[in-house]
Amino acid sequence: MRKVLIPTKLDKFAAGLLTEKGYQVVQDADSSLNELVKVHSDTEVLIVRSEKVTQEIIDALPQLKLVVRAGAGYNTIDTKYARRKNVDVMNTPGANSNAVAEEVVALMLAGYRNVVPADLSTRAGKWEKKNFMGRELTGKTIGIIGLGNIGRLLIKRLEGFNMKILGYDPMISPALAEKCSVELCSVEDIFAKADFVSLHIPENDDTRGMINRGLLGSMKDGAALINCARAGVINEDDLRSIKEEKNMLFLNDVYSKDAAGDKSVADIADIMLPHLGASTKEANFNAAKRAAEQTIDYFEQGITNCVVNKGVPDGLNEAYQHLAYILTKVAHGYLGKSNHPTKIETSFYGELNQFAKWMTAPITAAISSEFDLYQDASDAQSFLESRGIEIVNREIDSSKDYGQSMTIDLFAGNGVITKASVRGTITENNLMVSRLKNFDKLYLEPTGHNLFIEYTDEPGVIGKIASILGEKNINILDLRAPQDLKAGNSLAVIKTNVEIPEMLLDKIKNCVNASAAFQFSYKAD
Repeated sequence: MRKVLIPTKLDKFAAGLLTEKGYQVVQDADSSLNELVKVHSDTEVLIVRSEKVTQEIIDALPQLKLVVRAGAGYNTIDTKYARRKNVDVMNTPGANSNAVAEEVVALMLAGYRNVVPADLSTRAGKWEKKNFMGRELTGKTIGIIGLGNIGRLLIKRLEGFNMKILGYDPMISPALAEKCSVELCSVEDIFAKADFVSLHIPENDDTRGMINRGLLGSMKDGAALINCARAGVINEDDLRSIKEEKNMLFLNDVYSKDAAGDKSVADIADIMLPHLGASTKEANFNAAKRAAEQTIDYFEQGITNCVVNKGVPDGLNEAYQHLAYILTKVAHGYLGKSNHPTKIETSFYGELNQFAKWMTAPITAAISSEFDLYQDASDAQSFLESRGIEIVNREIDSSKDYGQSMTIDLFAGNGVITKASVRGTITENNLMVSRLKNFDKLYLEPTGHNLFIEYTDEPGVIGKIASILGEKNINILDLRAPQDLKAGNSLAVIKTNVEIPEMLLDKIKNCVNASAAFQFSYKAD
């Protein structure tokens, strides 16, 4: 009999269904997880909500085979360590989405109509009607950063308010955006134009602190920022310095730690909720039901679709998955932030061809921070389809002696199609970018900070770039400069000792009249 430990206040449906199927279930929401794992060290399945599953917790459960996060986000679980211990980690995507979308609407209404302060005032026996003049949602503009399950449900929930919907998501195709009645914009445009900005993005290396002084400073006076995503995506100090001068509303439901105690945003949040996004009876039931059903399917039928930390099949060097990720990142960087991929075409040469499907997840993760590198190919396929993006693995020409290499092409645009094609391989255990577009024999080892500048081939351009970098005391560690003789263009790829600020990148681009300019940074594990 498999033992399932549920150390959280999850709907009893999960325990009931699992017990009915012959599992031994221990559900205890009052004791700490540290205490419970000592008593129940024979646990094989751990079902959690927001509890932290650390290396210590995993080590304390030597028979652990599966961790299920009853919800979507799994940043509280050490997925990489779990993989090393051969423990699968699942989530239940979508179970909480509607609850969070409705919470955003509740915060918008409460913020605009002064619900919280007006309630407190009236309960105190006052009658301060003149102090609580509100505003209406109808006709306003909302910008939604992240158009996954929650973002798209939010669009539906706002339909009755006749609001203009702006959206940013690097994975949403223009056709799908049009179907959802959302106007795709850059993050910068959303912050400049929207009356409300609602965040629905994960917290990771790409998004941490991305809501900063530059974006916040461009907001309209009186605009509202809503965070029901993750605390770390906002630079709190920047928000603190700008909020008052902009007369902004900050409506918040997330914190660095889900626990009692002082909160760092208490002085700047107009409404603070104790992470209630998923706290509805319906969401709790949905998450419990899916967690139980996925556990049963996992052991009885071997279904692993929702495992987020999958390993690699026998015969595949995991480094090739990282290569696929990097090549796609470079291609995406070349396309530019404003161009949303609509199609992906891949070619895998040599023995890599048999592992093509195992590259789908890292490719997807490279163009969307919402998707995890360790998820399954079928999850990646579904994710791409939900964003209106087609992926095609081409038949390879075996006469081309490309060895163990891969080519990844990204396409963007409706009318005029923009394409970025990148090829790479692994040489002497080093990842290698061998071609970008028609710039062949690039032979770039992509770790560190790499600046890509495409320009019309003429003397002195590299000197101008080096001079601008030198003025800012930025060192050049490596330089590659292949040519596309047919097009008359050159590509400078410059490895620098530090990341280049966006403003300096714009200066370089304008100075040399570059047709493309972007930066790619990668730190090997």
